[in-house]
Amino acid sequence: MTISSDPKSNFLTLDEQERYKRHLTLSKIGFKGQLKLKRSSVVCIGAGGLGSSVLLYLAAAGIGRIGIVDNDQVETSNLQRQIIHETNTVGNLKIDSAQERIKKLNPNIEVVTFAKRINSNNILDIIKKFDIVCDCSDNFGTRYLINDACLILNKALVFGSVQGFEGQISVFNLKKNSPNLRDLLPESPSKNNVPSCEEFGVVGVSTGLIGVLQANEIIKIILKKGEILDGKIMIFNLLNMNIKTLNFQADKLNKTVKNLSQFQDFYKDIECQENIKIQKINAKEFENLYKDKFSNILLLDVRENKEFNKSSIKGSISIPLSTLEQNSHIKFIKEKSSEKEVFTLCQSGKRSEKASNILKKFKIPSKSIEGGIEKINQIMF
Repeated sequence: MTISSDPKSNFLTLDEQERYKRHLTLSKIGFKGQLKLKRSSVVCIGAGGLGSSVLLYLAAAGIGRIGIVDNDQVETSNLQRQIIHETNTVGNLKIDSAQERIKKLNPNIEVVTFAKRINSNNILDIIKKFDIVCDCSDNFGTRYLINDACLILNKALVFGSVQGFEGQISVFNLKKNSPNLRDLLPESPSKNNVPSCEEFGVVGVSTGLIGVLQANEIIKIILKKGEILDGKIMIFNLLNMNIKTLNFQADKLNKTVKNLSQFQDFYKDIECQENIKIQKINAKEFENLYKDKFSNILLLDVRENKEFNKSSIKGSISIPLSTLEQNSHIKFIKEKSSEKEVFTLCQSGKRSEKASNILKKFKIPSKSIEGGIEKINQIMF
């Protein structure tokens, strides 16, 4: 890792000595260890559920420079798990909300923010400025992109993932012969339409636990202490409190990432989201249209059939996202859209965005309903 050339990194101020007193008394950290933390830099990709815990604990531990990459805004539904944000920051950029909270917690920390969505054009320039990369993203396209960029730049990567009550954590590319994400998952699960945590749901404690453990692995890497999850993945289930640690090995073939154009198929779900702009409508606006122009609306519910059968909006048509591109469905929608305005709907608004993206490719204009059926049910019923 690089050592900071800032002269201030060679000593601890009186405030820092008081702040980190409990670190200084630990034999495995002490004064020298605390200086290592101060001289280190970590970039966190994602300021959501995982990122919240990671960022707060890294700042509290005294990591000298912290980078935050995220282009999303704080939403009320984030607050159940994204504890770095507050009610009064709803609507603000997550990077701004997170930076403000970190500075309140520890004004000694330098915070660098990037209001960007990570892609193959910007990731190398962003992460090359930091010692360690922490993956706090929420989709497989981004995870593979981060992994491959770290391989190219020879950066240690701390990986975390959550869904429901379960979470996973590992460390990739720590040493020359260390495994990486491609050794663990050679084939992207996104090809099998694995839902994100926003679609599947997640208990806030899961993101908190995994985020704390990611921060712990980062501290251990910097201090070169303890047993790091290099070549291991730890899996937690908070419902039954089962903890499993599985070993996996590196394959030389998965080390041969030379540039980010090699595996564009793995990044499709993020590249598509960035390059295709779709129209959206909030639940309140849709309610008004639904009441006034019901006969002129074609409402496509793109959830799975079992979700649709459990609860649905009157007049909506069930076409699951996984079957949307079938010729019969596209033909049906094209016929109906000539006389009706098309809206896409799912549970929380993420799958409907993807549906509207697909329809746009077929030159079918549509609007994705923000917040999905959850938000509509709050307003309409």
